Amino acid sequence: MAHDHNHDHAGHHHGPTVLTSINRALIIGAILNAGYVVVEFVLGFYYNSLALVADAGHNLSDVASLLLSLLAFRLARVRQTPSFTYGFRKSTVLASLTNAVILLITIGAILWESISRFRHPEPVAGGAVAWVAGLGMLVNAASAMLFFRDKEHDLNVKGAYLHLATDALVSLGVVVSGIVISYTNWTWLDPVIGILVAVVIMGSTWRLLTDSLRLSMDGVPADIDLPTVLADLRAVSGVQDVHHVHVWAMSTTENALTAHLVLQPGLSDSQIATLKHEARHRLEHQKISHATLETETTTKDECEAEVC
Repeated sequence: MAHDHNHDHAGHHHGPTVLTSINRALIIGAILNAGYVVVEFVLGFYYNSLALVADAGHNLSDVASLLLSLLAFRLARVRQTPSFTYGFRKSTVLASLTNAVILLITIGAILWESISRFRHPEPVAGGAVAWVAGLGMLVNAASAMLFFRDKEHDLNVKGAYLHLATDALVSLGVVVSGIVISYTNWTWLDPVIGILVAVVIMGSTWRLLTDSLRLSMDGVPADIDLPTVLADLRAVSGVQDVHHVHVWAMSTTENALTAHLVLQPGLSDSQIATLKHEARHRLEHQKISHATLETETTTKDECEAEVC
């Protein structure tokens, strides 16, 4: 038997200029949004607007998302230690799970307050709400543009861009509600917008929660199609079969795999080396950057049911 380890990581494929640009964008975006969240929370309570408070909670998820992406980039550079042989990459998964739980608590508070507002309507300064939400729309749009240039270089950056662009539209909805309230005095519209924002947050939070739970339990990442991975490995010239396959996430951005490759008899060392190189290349295209491959020429036991 022979063993092979591939230690190339996706996070290291970015050039220094791209990494510097992404880090700068993440830091500036986090500072902009964090500042606006504080302003929106304070003014939301001051003007008695549930829509503003709910939107502030939504924008808080932007800050958490940006900080998690920044953390992932930073931790990817931390060297492994004798106690943490994978480094500290897994902390990004734990941070995502914590973020999801906090957001769920926020959603519950927003929905509870919205229902209370329906029962006991309170006056809302519609014009002030519109101005504050308008500022948020500009902050989200400006933050999104920070990631526009690099959004094709990294999936996390692209996700941040799309998230911020969507939030700019949510803020636009709050602007519209504020204007309508200022002219019609329909105070019931404020809790309605609060509920709608909570629903929007729930949509992204539920995906974040399920993905975080899956990764924390070493499940196959959602963006990995295991049957396709197996088919790709079996398509490598010289590979007869693949078994004992395990795929898990090392972090929110890096995936790992271990597998046994059953080879055709009579292959030379150079042919096996070429075969492994092709297998690694195929796995990189399947978003698996860290692979441990064991080769054998005969199958001594039954394949595992879940992968064969």
